[in-house]
Amino acid sequence: MLRRHSDASGHSFIRDMIPPSSSVAARIMVFAAVTEGTMASFETIRMRAAERKGGTAALAGLLGPVADNASVAGLSDDRILSAMAQRIFAAGFVWSVIERKWPGFEEAFLGFEPKRLVFQPDDFWHELAGDQRIVRNPKNIRAVRDNAGFVARLSAEHGGFGRFLAQWPADDQIGLTAFLAKHGSRLGGNSAPYFLRMIGWDSFLLTTHVVAALRDAGLDIAAVPASRRDLAKVQWQLNEWRHETGLSYAHLSRILAFSIGENRAAEGMRH
Repeated sequence: MLRRHSDASGHSFIRDMIPPSSSVAARIMVFAAVTEGTMASFETIRMRAAERKGGTAALAGLLGPVADNASVAGLSDDRILSAMAQRIFAAGFVWSVIERKWPGFEEAFLGFEPKRLVFQPDDFWHELAGDQRIVRNPKNIRAVRDNAGFVARLSAEHGGFGRFLAQWPADDQIGLTAFLAKHGSRLGGNSAPYFLRMIGWDSFLLTTHVVAALRDAGLDIAAVPASRRDLAKVQWQLNEWRHETGLSYAHLSRILAFSIGENRAAEGMRH
């Protein structure tokens, strides 16, 4: 049983933590107790972001369309694997180069059809390491091979990988990204949230600016929130703000990013 205690300075904390194996929902409920009443209003954050970006209308124009998780169910497995691979190859690389070369990637990887890729012999994959149509990164090529199997397996179980994603609760992104990181290849960190956003699943990103804004608003998390505890706090707080504002998770995280740090020019910003 959880008990709330106070230390000598009067701050509340949880003495008895729930087991790490407990559900994400249970962990989020725990952190609600220690976070409630300590956070800045999201309206304050939104007003600051609007002021930095030239007004409410200007800010709204930077948020992009509202994602519809249900629509992801209609995506074919090859488009999902393609987006997954695009995100992996773009990580730490110049995005414009990946975009320019992507038609060559599509040809080289057989249209990213998982059922074709899983039956390709070792020679096929070895030859890709010298294929000038793509960025020749052996680890990322291996990741496409592994993820083709991952997508094919989940698709067979759920009638499509998109259906699997669409059925995942929208208020448990950290559970979904943990699953993708564990069972997929090279989908850790922000790679899974970026991938989800690319295919139209409403996701927040824990970029440097987003984390800084969360900490500035009063959320007690590390500068690089990677622990289960910190991620559960983030999820709970964003769930609260979504309920409070009606904004999507993507819009919440964009507004957070726009509210703090270097105030980049709006021109050229990617949704």
